[in-house]
Amino acid sequence: MTRIDGEWLDAFDEAMLGFFAIDHADAGMDEFLLGCYAGIPAREAALAFGEDYDLNRVDTFWPSPGLNVSS
Repeated sequence: MTRIDGEWLDAFDEAMLGFFAIDHADAGMDEFLLGCYAGIPAREAALAFGEDYDLNRVDTFWPSPGLNVSS
């Protein structure tokens, strides 16, 4: 099984909360599923997960406070 880096997971959860108002636990992600996305940067992984699972974004009209959405 893939070991998930804690810093990456924190950044992933921050991005998930900013984009979809859920974190990995809310999304039901286990270590295997997290490992499928852990090879890419956290922000891109959150967006990819949202697209893969057809999640509705909460930041459609404005970014969440504190989330740096610039590339």
